[in-house]
Amino acid sequence: LQVLESGGGLVQPGGSLRLSCAVSGFDLDYYFIGWFRQAPGKEREGVSCFDSSAGSRYYADSVKGRFTISRDGTKNTVFLQMNSLKSEDTAVYYCAATVRSRTRRSLCDIELYNTWGQGTQVTVSY
Repeated sequence: LQVLESGGGLVQPGGSLRLSCAVSGFDLDYYFIGWFRQAPGKEREGVSCFDSSAGSRYYADSVKGRFTISRDGTKNTVFLQMNSLKSEDTAVYYCAATVRSRTRRSLCDIELYNTWGQGTQVTVSY
């Protein structure tokens, strides 16, 4: 099982980026997949997570209305479209996956996820 992020970079406040997470070795229909981020000196937090089979999406309050998670099923790739970026969005962004399960936990509970990518840096600055 492998997930590989790409698409990070430097962008000015108000700009947009699209992150991609390419998965291999498993079928997204049977997995939860999510985007997490970690800023310097802060804990890793859930940004947006997706159960494509159920059509369920989770967004952190801080990104609602600005970020969109989606899937390209034919390429087994998950995207995070980030618009209206703010300086506080600066962080290393990680893609993660875990087998679908019946859980009372939030879809973006970090403890659920056990397959992680290496991360991609997103810097929002002038």
